[in-house]
Amino acid sequence: MNVWIAIGLTVAGCYLAKLLGLLVPAGVLERPLVQRMAALLPVALLAALTAQQSFGDGQQLVLDARAAGLGAAALALVLRAPFLVVVGAGVLVTAGVRALA
Repeated sequence: MNVWIAIGLTVAGCYLAKLLGLLVPAGVLERPLVQRMAALLPVALLAALTAQQSFGDGQQLVLDARAAGLGAAALALVLRAPFLVVVGAGVLVTAGVRALA
């Protein structure tokens, strides 16, 4: 029963967040600061999620195969490789480090 209560509260929260977004006046959304924040916020959230998933293990900071794969993908991005090459480099380096460890 607790799961259904949590699901119901989540649904209500999502609906209210969407409703609040629709109630914001258009003049507020046209401000340059708001537009810059809206453009940069998804990038910052994705970077934080990537860092947490790559370097975190519960409550500890770890450097393992995931960090090596992320480094390889970052290097491929710096070299302006296509997206599939970036993903492939990350996967291959992560698998290689795990196989050697």
